[in-house]
Amino acid sequence: MASYALPLHHHGKSKVRLGRVWRDGNVHHMVEWDVYTMIDSDMEHAFLNGDNTGMTATDTQKNTVYVIAQRMAQKCTIEQYAIALAQHFVRTYPLVSKAKIYVEQKPWTRVQQTGAPHDHGFALQGTELRTVYVTYDKAGTLDVTAGLKDLSLLKTTQSGYEGFLRDQFTVLPEVNDRIMASTVTCTWKYSAPPPCYDAAYAAAKQGLLDAFLGPARGGVYSPSVQYTLYNMAKNILDRVPQSESIFLNMPNLHFIPCNPVGSTFNNDVYVATSEPHGNIEAVITRQGIAPHCKL
Repeated sequence: MASYALPLHHHGKSKVRLGRVWRDGNVHHMVEWDVYTMIDSDMEHAFLNGDNTGMTATDTQKNTVYVIAQRMAQKCTIEQYAIALAQHFVRTYPLVSKAKIYVEQKPWTRVQQTGAPHDHGFALQGTELRTVYVTYDKAGTLDVTAGLKDLSLLKTTQSGYEGFLRDQFTVLPEVNDRIMASTVTCTWKYSAPPPCYDAAYAAAKQGLLDAFLGPARGGVYSPSVQYTLYNMAKNILDRVPQSESIFLNMPNLHFIPCNPVGSTFNNDVYVATSEPHGNIEAVITRQGIAPHCKL
């Protein structure tokens, strides 16, 4: 007779779109979030016997996304919201043993009108999405991993690639002056809550920019995406003391030198490409800390 096992299972709701406004007199604060919920629960009987008794339906999870948002009476960060949502699921439903919440935040930014911040006007600025992944379980263990995705960065010089292995399959020329471009995904796990999640996020993002671009005058040279990636992660660890493990994904987006018809390349015209592209990933941690994710 065949024997089967159900070692892992969970269920949740994806892409729950949420807008939240907090009104402070005439000044309004607004966020837009995409929320993903997932819960671990003692629901083996649903899989094995078709018995849904005690199940927290995914539709209930979707509705709870909006309820908890409304209960956040004071303006909150993406991290504070995700923590509240995760704790609600675990503390409310007896069969739920762990909640896993992922949230993406769109970059709505208050508009400046004639040098003054608009009371209630916002515009999307930048390409990056702020992210958070929170887990909370019955034992009270809380893990918070913040991050960003789709941060598009480019510099037109101060980048090269030399000294790599060459064999019969290698045609790539060595260069010491090229365009360097990437769309960065980064996450950092906290060992403890920072004094302010917004300030920690701002410090982490600025650390990424500083290592990639360098000073406004002259920049900083990058001998490889790998070297720059490592220094970007070090900046976060240095500037956000509560961070302990950093993940970075950095595709190497190529701008290929172009020889226009009747002319030659003069560090001026390129063929912009998006694929194929190199892909570089790494996890950098404080000494003795386990990586918070796998590659």
